[in-house]
Amino acid sequence: MPKLSNIVAVVEDDDLMREALQNLLQAFDYVVELYESAEAFLAAHATTKAGCLLSDVHLGGLTGIELGRALKAAGSRLPIIFMTASTDPGLRARAMDLGCIAFLGKPFAPLALAEALNKALNRCPTA
Repeated sequence: MPKLSNIVAVVEDDDLMREALQNLLQAFDYVVELYESAEAFLAAHATTKAGCLLSDVHLGGLTGIELGRALKAAGSRLPIIFMTASTDPGLRARAMDLGCIAFLGKPFAPLALAEALNKALNRCPTA
C-alpha cells in the first residue's frame, strides 16, 4: 500500500521536546505540523492533512488520552502514536484501548519512532 501522507502532526507542550521532534522527523523526511496543546490540534483537525498524530500523553489542559478519545468520538481514523515519560502501566492500557499504533516511553530510540511512523502512515487513511 502506498504511503498516504508524509505529514506528521506533533502535539507536545514542552518547547524543547517539540523542537527536537521536529528536527528528528524532518531528518526522516517528514513534513511536520507542530501543536503545543491538544486544544490547538483539535481546533485545526478539520483542516490538517496529517497522516499521523504523535502526541505526548501528559499535556497542559486536555491530556493526550483525552485528545485520542475526542478524535475517536468525532469519527476520526487518524493513526495515533503516544509518547510519555510516565511508567504508569494504566496509561499504556488506556492508550491501547483507543487503538493507538504505538506507545513509546521517553526517551525512545529514533528507530522505534521511525518504525511506528512507518506502520501508522502505511496503515490507515486520514480522517
